[in-house]
Amino acid sequence: MNRFAALLDRLVYEPRRNAKLRLLVDYFRHTPDPDRGYALAALTNALMFKEAKPGLIRGLVEERTDPVLFRMSYHYVGDLAETAALIWPTPRAIPSISNSPPQGGGEPAAPGLGHNTPIPTITEVVEALSTTGKSDLPARVASWLDALDETGRWALLKLITRELRVGVSARLAKTAVAQLGQIEPDEIELIWHGLEAPYEDLFAWVEGRAGRPESGNPAPFRPPMLAHPLEDEDIAKLEAADFIGEWKWDGIRLQAVSGKAADGRLVRRIYSRTGEDVSRAFPDLLDALEFEAALDGELLIVRDGRVQSFNVLQQRLNRKTVTAKLMTEFPAHLRVYDILTEGEEDLRDLPFLARRERLEAFVARLGDPRIDLSPMVPFTSWDGLAAARSDPASIGAGIDTDAIEGCMIKRADSPYLPGRPKGYWYKWKRDPYLVDAVMMYGQRGHGKRSSFYSDYTFGVWRDGPDGEELVPVGKAYHGFTDEELMKLDRYVRNHTVNRFGPVREVEYGKDRGLVLEVAFEGLQRSTRHKSGVAMRFPRINRIRWDKPPAEADRIETLEKILARGEKEIHPFRSQQTEGQEP
Repeated sequence: MNRFAALLDRLVYEPRRNAKLRLLVDYFRHTPDPDRGYALAALTNALMFKEAKPGLIRGLVEERTDPVLFRMSYHYVGDLAETAALIWPTPRAIPSISNSPPQGGGEPAAPGLGHNTPIPTITEVVEALSTTGKSDLPARVASWLDALDETGRWALLKLITRELRVGVSARLAKTAVAQLGQIEPDEIELIWHGLEAPYEDLFAWVEGRAGRPESGNPAPFRPPMLAHPLEDEDIAKLEAADFIGEWKWDGIRLQAVSGKAADGRLVRRIYSRTGEDVSRAFPDLLDALEFEAALDGELLIVRDGRVQSFNVLQQRLNRKTVTAKLMTEFPAHLRVYDILTEGEEDLRDLPFLARRERLEAFVARLGDPRIDLSPMVPFTSWDGLAAARSDPASIGAGIDTDAIEGCMIKRADSPYLPGRPKGYWYKWKRDPYLVDAVMMYGQRGHGKRSSFYSDYTFGVWRDGPDGEELVPVGKAYHGFTDEELMKLDRYVRNHTVNRFGPVREVEYGKDRGLVLEVAFEGLQRSTRHKSGVAMRFPRINRIRWDKPPAEADRIETLEKILARGEKEIHPFRSQQTEGQEP
């Protein structure tokens, strides 16, 4: 565990990508199996511990320290693992503790700690967290915390809570593994989802000790190809004639895969863009996979041939139980962008236009209303595409524009590559909604922002029993620069009127307060906010130091946006109540 802790400690303080990569390569090269495999699983967020929760950590700490002091420290530090690691009481030192490895494995005990318990390896920790029962787990975790020093405790708690936050993406960790054997990272991506921790077969392959691991899954996930945001400088460099336009639908990216098992049975799977198997959540769509192929597309809700907004789609997301009524009212639909395989043929190396021709023929043969083709957006210049992006209905799309986020732009000759390769695919989102709101609360951030008030709750005006009042409609914690963060933090500190743990209420009213221009993608009903609405993906677009709070927007502005989406969510209810008295 100490080796893993040292790695995390160095990674969190190293800002340079290549330096992080060298640290990872060195760790994987000199750490034996299965420890390095479990470290790789932790860095790629592939571990899941059913019984180990943050509440367990808080409970253990509060049993051993002053609970009020712990909560105050946690509010200030903003990170549970760091707070608990520092405040955990160190046992009284016992002399003559050897630093040599104990018999039977493990790591040497940390010098100066009051016990003879050997330092656990990351393998011992992961396997114990996976097998120890809920009643026995607190004592097990406490014994590890007693055996480790501050850095080791911090790493252990980061592992348990699955919040490493050391600036290492899953892609970077896989790139480090690939460098052990001069293998392209994309080669690891292609087989990754058929592997399991501690990845001993993967390390054996990259080090030349065994052949490439093969998955026995007849319907495997394939790493998706992702797009870069289109910037103004990109448009100046790119030739419109080299690209194909598509709509960017406001749904959930899925991969639908079916393949024949060894016994001839058709195996069907639906995966999220991260490779999570979500088949059980969409049995109505799973039934439509009567083919042998892998399709890349967007999960949507379609009624009477019309795509519904994201607010409607949310009725199908994160459901533990999928009823027949739910499937009838909110039928799952797959609008496909690409075809990755057909039968036993891998099509990903073909240029996009060739794959598109295969996809069009495939969907036509399939003939299932639950799966259709995403139409292209014809354009001959960037100005023409910009006009279509601003008003999709202008070119005969025949849909509500709320269902479209913008455009996708793909090179006609692009292969289907895992990850986010440069120069092939771009996304050009439509302009977001903007509203002027008044800051009401500031809250401390986490990690590097734990000393700053960086999370802001804001509200708009409405008519209350005593006149106009502000009601919260959202919370945002990004969209501003580091320099602006310093100014916002100073504003919160200098205008605090009340404190609630890590939250500060700031002064606000018609003649005092700070206006924030907030950008957001959409709205939905919310029981968490007094306003009854909440924003989707809000961020601070601009700080309006110049604008009086009295001129901020009213709730009616948001209600108009919301009303359109609600007619889609409950069309039958809308028909029944239309024209009736409220």
